[in-house]
Amino acid sequence: MIKRIILIVLDSVGVGELPDAALYGDEGSNTLKNIYKNVENFSLPNLEHLGILNIKGLEDIKGSESFLGSVAKCNEKSKGKDTTTGHWEIAGLILDKPFPTYPQGFPDDLIKEFEKRTGRRVMGNYPASGTEIIKELGKKHMETGNLIVYTSADSVFQIAAHEEVVPLDELYDICRIARDLLKGPHGVGRVIARPFLGQEGNFTRTGNRKDFSLEPFRDTMLDYVKNSGREVFAIGKIEDIFANKGITKSNHTKNNDEGIKATIQAIKEDFEGLIFTNLVDFDMVYGHRNDIYGYAHSLMSFDDKLADIMGSLRDDDLLIITADHGCDPTTASTDHSREYIPLIFYGKRVKANNNLGILDTYACIGKTVLDIFEIENDLEGKSVKNQILK
Repeated sequence: MIKRIILIVLDSVGVGELPDAALYGDEGSNTLKNIYKNVENFSLPNLEHLGILNIKGLEDIKGSESFLGSVAKCNEKSKGKDTTTGHWEIAGLILDKPFPTYPQGFPDDLIKEFEKRTGRRVMGNYPASGTEIIKELGKKHMETGNLIVYTSADSVFQIAAHEEVVPLDELYDICRIARDLLKGPHGVGRVIARPFLGQEGNFTRTGNRKDFSLEPFRDTMLDYVKNSGREVFAIGKIEDIFANKGITKSNHTKNNDEGIKATIQAIKEDFEGLIFTNLVDFDMVYGHRNDIYGYAHSLMSFDDKLADIMGSLRDDDLLIITADHGCDPTTASTDHSREYIPLIFYGKRVKANNNLGILDTYACIGKTVLDIFEIENDLEGKSVKNQILK
């Protein structure tokens, strides 16, 4: 019997454009494959040993005849390509319509009400790169105390502020005000605090980012696991993405290194239940900046530490490695890409050399977790428990 499941999301590590990618402007996106093709001497020996290159569409790189895990790639049924949509679908919630986006900025009446409630004026209010907009408006922000508000192709309301101008506690309170305003027709997936430090010409975003997501509209995989009396240990921004719903314990790590260390530490603890980790650097630090080599190095760094994760597993543990969307750094776009996600199962009780092909929804992951734990549920998705376990 499997007592613990370790679910790791490699944020944005997609494995090929979805059939409807053209509707999102993402033709040709394949985050992982394009890194292999564009970076000399790039390899991920531990992931390859688990079977990542045996996933349909990646075999032509150098798939192995023998691998340790059960693998697949998953189609996204929800509309959208953002973090919240991807994670919610993994956990069993499929969205019929995407969260709203604001390519022209947010409506004047909403911004005015936001200014009224926060007591601070707004500047910006358009889609932008987070690093570029603080270069452009950071000096003025420091002079005036006005908040830098911006969005992207995703459903986000982002607020950038210098930590010495707007203290973190105030910035987080401001985000809560925005979250309260952004409901109903303006119910964006996430309000994001984007603090930074430094002076003009050398502004740097800090690790104190915080996401304020909508609360899931119904119980997810996390709630079912928690309500069964098991632990749900959220690492990274998982607690933000699920608005702390269905979580018994959390560690809000700021980067991949912290997230990996926290995951290994959690594996070494004695409990039954789920560890749910998001490793954000691939997306936040490299994908959105089209930093191909940084992305490649970050993947290789994870792969190197994956050996420690695998070595920490017990005989009754199951490791699942997946993603939530793509963010192909080799394309002109700096936004998320509409892609399949990889799915790898590994453990003493998992079938090796086992390729499941293409699964029709990310929600197969949550459904499989609950099926393995023998938790009755009515979430969407089809369990692959019987296909992956010996």
